[in-house]
Amino acid sequence: MEIETLEWLQTTDGGRLLVHAAQAWADHAGDPVRVASVVRRLEPDAEKAAAATTQAQLREKGVAKLGEAARLMFFTPDALEQATRTRVADHRAARLAAAIPGGSVIDLGCGIGGDLIAFARAGLLAAGVELDPVRAAMARANLTALGLPGAVQAGDATTVDPRGFDAAFADPARRGGRGRVFDVEGWTPPWPWVLDLLARRSLVKVAPGIGHDLVPAGVEAEWVSDGGEVKEAVLWSPDLSTTDRRATVIGDRGLATLTDEDDPGADVRGVGAFLYEPDGAVIRAGLVTAVAAGVNGGLVDEHIAYVTSDDSFRTPFARGYRVVEHLPYREKQLKAALLERGIGRLTIKKRGVQVVPEELRKRLALKGDNEATLVLTRAAGQGTALLVEPF
Repeated sequence: MEIETLEWLQTTDGGRLLVHAAQAWADHAGDPVRVASVVRRLEPDAEKAAAATTQAQLREKGVAKLGEAARLMFFTPDALEQATRTRVADHRAARLAAAIPGGSVIDLGCGIGGDLIAFARAGLLAAGVELDPVRAAMARANLTALGLPGAVQAGDATTVDPRGFDAAFADPARRGGRGRVFDVEGWTPPWPWVLDLLARRSLVKVAPGIGHDLVPAGVEAEWVSDGGEVKEAVLWSPDLSTTDRRATVIGDRGLATLTDEDDPGADVRGVGAFLYEPDGAVIRAGLVTAVAAGVNGGLVDEHIAYVTSDDSFRTPFARGYRVVEHLPYREKQLKAALLERGIGRLTIKKRGVQVVPEELRKRLALKGDNEATLVLTRAAGQGTALLVEPF
C-alpha cells in the first residue's frame, strides 16, 4: 500500500469504504472475490478498492491476535503476522510501567505500532522509530484510530540516541529472504547493537530459542507463553531485572509467573500416580524442577521435562495427568495391550524418545470404541509407556 492510499483511507470517504468492506466481508463469509466485487462497485479506483478489501481481510484475521481493536487498525500481511499478541504486549507494558510509572519509552523499530499501543495503554509516554515509511505511517494511524497519544518517526533506529527516554524497547527482525534467522548475528539490528542497548535501561524481545549462555550477566531472561504456546523471550536490562530467569504463563484465567528463586531443585524418582507436563515457557526458562517442587514430586528422568508426583495438583505451570497404568514399551506388546483395551482413538505424546506419533499410530492399527492418551518417554533412562488421563 502506498502512503497516499493509507492517508485516503483515513478520510471520511475512506472510512466509509472500510465500513462497507467490513460489512461485505461479513455478508459473504470472507470470500475475497465476492468482497472485492462489492467494494469495486462502491469505489471505482482499483488501488483504493483493493486496499479497503485487504484491510477488511487483515482486520478480521487480526481479531484473534489483537482483539476488537484490530477492527480499527491498519495492517500489512507481514506486519500482522509479526505483531505481538495483545495479552503478551500488555503484560510486558504493564511490567515496564510498574518499573517507571508515568515514564517515557522509545520503541526502536516499532513496525505498525502494536507495542506502542500497549505502552500507551499502560500510561507510558510512547514514541517509535520505524525504518519502513509505510509501517511508520500505519503506526501513527493506529495510535490515532485507537485514540492513544504517541509519536512516530520514520528513520533508522540504530542512529537514535535513546538516552532522552526513561527506557528503550527493541524487537530485532529475525527473518530474512530465506525465512527465520536463528543466528543472533544475522538479526536486524545485529546482536552487538542489542548488547549495547542492554547496557542502559531497556528491554529487548528475542527469539524463544535463545541460549542461556547468550544472556549477559545481570540481565533477566523472561520466557512468555500465551494459551500454552511460547510466544517470546524478553531480556530486561540490569536496572529493570528482578531475577535471572523467569517463566510467565498467560491463560484465560490470568497470569502466573515463576522464577529461579522459586526453584529449590528436585531429584529423579519413580513414576507416581500423577504426571505433569510443564508449560513451554517453564521448559525454556529451565525451571522444570521448580514445577516438581511445587507438586511435591520429582523428575521422571534428569534429561526429560516430565514431572511426577503421588499428589494431584492444579498448577498454571503444567498440565496434569492421572497415570492409569504402565503399558509395555515394545511396539508389538504395546499394540496387543491397546487392542485388548479396545482403544481405537489414541493421542500420543512423546518426549526424549525416537518416535514419530503419526507413523506409530498407523502401525498400531488401532481398533475399538475407547479413547486414550499414551505418553512415551524415558524414566530413569529406560523407555516407558504410560496410559494417562488428563485432569
